[in-house]
Amino acid sequence: MLLQLPRARQLDLSRPKVMGILNMTPDSFSDGGCFVGQDAALAQATAMLDAGAMILDIGGESTRPGAEDVSVQQELDRVIPVIELLRKELDCVISIDSCKTAVMREAVKAGADILNDIKALQDEGAVELAAQTQVPVCLMHMQGQPRTMQQAPQYSDVVKEVSQFLQQRADVCIQAGVAAGQIMLDPGFGFGKSLVHNYQLLSGLSALLELNYPVLVGMSRKSMIGQLLELPTDQRLAGSLACATIAVMQGAHIIRVHDVKETVQAVAVAQAALFGVEHG
Repeated sequence: MLLQLPRARQLDLSRPKVMGILNMTPDSFSDGGCFVGQDAALAQATAMLDAGAMILDIGGESTRPGAEDVSVQQELDRVIPVIELLRKELDCVISIDSCKTAVMREAVKAGADILNDIKALQDEGAVELAAQTQVPVCLMHMQGQPRTMQQAPQYSDVVKEVSQFLQQRADVCIQAGVAAGQIMLDPGFGFGKSLVHNYQLLSGLSALLELNYPVLVGMSRKSMIGQLLELPTDQRLAGSLACATIAVMQGAHIIRVHDVKETVQAVAVAQAALFGVEHG
């Protein structure tokens, strides 16, 4: 699977890739405030690329349960200077993690290569922007809104319902002119799902691959690990690696994480089991 990126580049997803999380927010659930400021952001971005990340995901609004909304201007102020800096200083694939059309538009102008949207391009004008720019898009499933999504999520069949929603959103994008080969899907672990729902999704992840789109997963340090193991955020590395490994074994194409170095190693082991060892 090849994604066509701006500036005549491609992203080969025939083997799983690691996406590093770079939150430009003061209140993200795991690393809020850690990398605010251009020097800190550049240092962290460089470290993640050196550790093996192939994509950097830049976000300016926390989407943790209970998160408050951020204005368009505030989000722009957080992410656009960083995207411009990374585009200038580093040779990397940049993803903008936003659900606002205005932010996505300016991010692409600044140098972003991928639109990563927790609301699956449901903001007014978002699908049209994706069709106009033809940059790759990642459509995520979320039940409810970030502020309230974890209060009482309900499904009769979470794998089936998530798959149906993502198929529907992909169809909407294609009908608007987005190339099918530019679409990725994210089941949205932790976004309007209970502990049971999250692990049902993980065990049934291969069903999502039957839709024939690349699949991105993000479980790094999330409550599905913390609740199960009764561990705080800073002690969830082992669980995060287990989730990443299971996802790769089921066919996931992109693993979105905080801990890049360790995940790259875990993915390499899973990849060797799936595809064989190239040398030795």
